[in-house]
Amino acid sequence: MTDTEYQDRAEALLRAVELACDRLNDATDADLDNQRVGGMITMTFANRSQIIINLQKPLHEVWLAARAGGFHFKHDGQRWMDTKGGGEFFELLTRFATEQAAQPLDFSS
Repeated sequence: MTDTEYQDRAEALLRAVELACDRLNDATDADLDNQRVGGMITMTFANRSQIIINLQKPLHEVWLAARAGGFHFKHDGQRWMDTKGGGEFFELLTRFATEQAAQPLDFSS
């Protein structure tokens, strides 16, 4: 993947996360605060726990840090997949956000 392709796909992922946060705030009482600074989104939940998503441009990866741990994702041509075989980005984000919010949240892409 070229640097431009990575940047386009990574920016699309961050936009999708931001839109999902807005949608979830409208549809639930999750009180999910999301702030974006450059290539990083910090999501803060009502219990003050956080999930941080940031771009790792030199590696062409997206990193996610949650209570469950740290995860690295590479684009496989179709989806952002965990580099250690743990699953797809939005599936894991949904699971971790649901755990941290203590209510069902869906970040489906």
